[in-house]
Amino acid sequence: MKFQSEGGSERFAGWLRAARRAMEIEAVAISRAAERLNESLARAVDLILAHDGKVVVTGVGKSGHVGRKIVATLRSTGTPAVFLHPVEATHGDLGIYAPGDPTVVISKSGSSAELLRLIPALRDLESKLIGILGNPSAPLAPLMDVVLDASVEREADPNNLAPTASAMVALSIGDALAVSLMEAREFTPEQFGRYHPGGQLGRNLRCKVSEVMHYGDEVAWAHEEDSLKQVVIAMTARPLGAACVVDGEGRLIGLITDGDLRRALQAHDDIRPLKAGDVMTRSPATIGMDARLVDALRLMEDRPSQISVLPVIESQGGRCLGLLRIHDIYRYGLS
Repeated sequence: MKFQSEGGSERFAGWLRAARRAMEIEAVAISRAAERLNESLARAVDLILAHDGKVVVTGVGKSGHVGRKIVATLRSTGTPAVFLHPVEATHGDLGIYAPGDPTVVISKSGSSAELLRLIPALRDLESKLIGILGNPSAPLAPLMDVVLDASVEREADPNNLAPTASAMVALSIGDALAVSLMEAREFTPEQFGRYHPGGQLGRNLRCKVSEVMHYGDEVAWAHEEDSLKQVVIAMTARPLGAACVVDGEGRLIGLITDGDLRRALQAHDDIRPLKAGDVMTRSPATIGMDARLVDALRLMEDRPSQISVLPVIESQGGRCLGLLRIHDIYRYGLS
C-alpha cells in the first residue's frame, strides 16, 4: 500500500491499532453481558410465548436502529414483530397494538424522555414491558416487567462517547432473545426457509436433491459382472464422473468413479479380465431424493476425503434413482 504523505505508514498503523481495539472492546462487552444473563431472559421468553400476537420493539436514536435489526431477526426466526418509533407512537401509531402485545424497550441511558412518556400508554394497552437497558438502575428500569442488563464499562471509540459497544451489546441481547425463542418453539430449518423464499438462504434450505440430480438415461449404469470395458464405454457416453452398479432389482450395490478407473489402470497391467465388481466401491455414501441439497453438500464436503458424486436412492427399498454431482450443486448456486 502506498501513502501520499511522509509518515503515512505510521499513521496507518495507528488507525489499525484503534480499529482492533474497538473490536476487542466490543467483544469483551458482549462476553460480559452474556455472563450476566440470568432468569430474566427466561421470564422475557415466557412473556412473549404467553401471547399469541406480535412483539413491538421501540427505541430512539441508535437504540432505534438496533431495535429495527432485532425486529428483522425476530421476524425471520418465527416471532412476529414490528418496530415502533416512540415519538410517532404517541401521535397515532399506537393503533398498531393489539391488547396484550408485549414491548421490547431499548435504551442506552435508561432515561429517554420519549420512552418515559410512552410507558403509561403502553400500560393502558396491557403491554408487558421487556427492557434492554444500558443502565439497569435508571428511571425506566422499575417501569419494566423484565430488565435485561445491557450495560458496558466503556464505549469502543477513543472518547468513550459514540454508542458502539453499547449498541453491540443491546443487539446481541436481542439476538439472544430471538435464539431462545427459536429454541422454545423448536424452530426448524424448514420453517426458516419458508420465511426466506427469495434469498440464497431460502434456496439453500428449501431446494431438494430431486431438483438437481440426474435421472435414468442420463446416468451410466452397470451390473457387477459387466466388463470394465463396458463400464468405461457407459461412463464415456454419460460423463457424470461415475457409474452406479446395481443388482437385478435396481438396488445400489456399488459405485465406480473416474478415480476408481485410474486406480485400476495403475494396479493392473491388463484390465481386460476385470469386472465392475472388481473395482467398484461397495456401500458408498448415498442420499435420498427428498433430502435438502444443503445436506447433500455437507455430506460431500465434510468427509475426510471429499467426494464429488452421490448416488441417489429411494428412502425405502434401496433402489438407485440417479446421481448427484457436487458440480451441479455449485452450478445451482448453493453456498
